[in-house]
Amino acid sequence: MEKSEVQIALERFRDHVISVSRRNLTSNQKNASKTLYNSLKGSVKTSKNSIEIDFSMEQYGVFQDEGVKGKDPSKVSPNAKIRGQQAPNSKYRFGSGSVGRYGDFVSSIEKWAKKKNIRFRDKNGKYKSGNYKSLAHVIAGNIYNRGIKPSLFFTKPFESAYKNLPQELIEKYGLDALKLVNKQLDEIVKQTK
Repeated sequence: MEKSEVQIALERFRDHVISVSRRNLTSNQKNASKTLYNSLKGSVKTSKNSIEIDFSMEQYGVFQDEGVKGKDPSKVSPNAKIRGQQAPNSKYRFGSGSVGRYGDFVSSIEKWAKKKNIRFRDKNGKYKSGNYKSLAHVIAGNIYNRGIKPSLFFTKPFESAYKNLPQELIEKYGLDALKLVNKQLDEIVKQTK
């Protein structure tokens, strides 16, 4: 393959991954943010003997894609609709101390609840007393303890686009889809620490 053919194939790959990932965010995740949608970007660089493909997005997009293990599912409120460990196989875990703080998480949930006008309600659906900070602590506590289920909004398009790369390109550069996607997601987490 000539350099220009490699560049074109990789640009198509990049564009497909970003396009389908964005579509997945808007169609599958009712609470997806415009910030994450707009942060999805990619770059491609080729030379005679090497290629470089880089994707970027907001760090929390990696956690939405891969999921996060909960700290302790037994502590989830008995009134919670979603129960149990949501991402038992994830390499990320709430409470591990490697990324973010609980207070920041509560703060982001509070902002989200205000934006969506989510409030406490009684059995009849009427608003109850309680501020957004209280609500954020309840929601954040449940998410923290049960985890976040993987959405694979990025991983699935990446793997799908990889299957459409020319075989000659895969063999010439020794590309491995699983290693590539994991490397990309790990780099995104490292860049935003």
